[in-house]
Amino acid sequence: MTKKTIINKFLCIHGHFYQPPRENPYTGEIPLEESAAPFHDWNERIFQECYKPNTEAIIVDSKGKVKERVNNYEYINFNFGPTLAQWIIKEHKTTFDKIIEADKKSIKHYHGHGNAIAQVFNHIIMPLANRRDKITQVRWGVRFFEKYFERKPESIWLAETGCNYETIEVLIEEGIKYIILDPSQSLRIRKIGGKEWIDVSDNSINPKQPYRCYLKNSKKYIDIFFYDGPISKSIAFDDIAFSSEKLMSRIEQATGMETEKPQLISIAVDGETFGHHKKFSDRTIAYLLKYLAKNRGFKVTNYGEFLEMYPPEYEVELKPGELDEGTSWSCMHGVGRWKKDCGCSTGGGPGWNQKWREPLRNSLNGLRDKLTVIFEL
Repeated sequence: MTKKTIINKFLCIHGHFYQPPRENPYTGEIPLEESAAPFHDWNERIFQECYKPNTEAIIVDSKGKVKERVNNYEYINFNFGPTLAQWIIKEHKTTFDKIIEADKKSIKHYHGHGNAIAQVFNHIIMPLANRRDKITQVRWGVRFFEKYFERKPESIWLAETGCNYETIEVLIEEGIKYIILDPSQSLRIRKIGGKEWIDVSDNSINPKQPYRCYLKNSKKYIDIFFYDGPISKSIAFDDIAFSSEKLMSRIEQATGMETEKPQLISIAVDGETFGHHKKFSDRTIAYLLKYLAKNRGFKVTNYGEFLEMYPPEYEVELKPGELDEGTSWSCMHGVGRWKKDCGCSTGGGPGWNQKWREPLRNSLNGLRDKLTVIFEL
């Protein structure tokens, strides 16, 4: 009788696919964008380099001959921002149909858990929105998801992973099971039911397992996956995305010492990394996720499946941020870069700053509040 192999190493790669609305509000069409040449506009260029290739990623043999085409959306956890999805549906519906089909197949792969998750509708920074707008963003994002994926989402992507406790409260009320955050957003952890807290505010949280986040003085909770920061950043900014072997080696290094405890290597990057930012890296993850990971003793999974198999053993508290406005993955000042001149670089010219953001946000918030009164009378 052969002994059954126990798999305790898991891999999940999440792709956050998003583009802002580029349409002229008067015509409903995207104007010519010369910087996107030879394509008409940036949506079209990124579509041809990323969104479409990921539905038919090429795997070649040793002679460079095409051996197989893989729909990567069957194997990665992913979200599509509604503004981007609407454009793809309008301009390239066949490709969006393949994305939907991939999600349906993933439900069979991963025991009832689909790869696709929702996204807050307009990619707003949730902690900076009032409660009413938070609810609207979640509900619209969920309804959009339900319309096209024909199921309820288990999770929702928060723009820039911007999160605070009011955001979490809204997510719980709207039935969201889990979210994905950056490790730098965690403050401290403890065993569920335990008393002693462990400080992880220096990014030392173990990203190989999910955590439970309770509301203050409540038994209500949401579960959180913190992605592996170093690997995710290496994929986004280094060259490991160009080689399946290099990427697999980096993933193996992250597992550390052999242990019987299940380990999830959780990676989250902008989906455009695979094909647009990193040319042809859609092929890298196609081979890695369909063949190489399994050959190296990993089970490719998605967050929903892993959460069902291995619920959290630890609870986590998040950093409150300035004025309890929370934190994000792209601002070391919490969420300051979207409301004031916090010091984050704009990448602009000498002498440029972001001082204009505070009066602009204040004026738009004021307009929102006045219009709310008018239209609700």
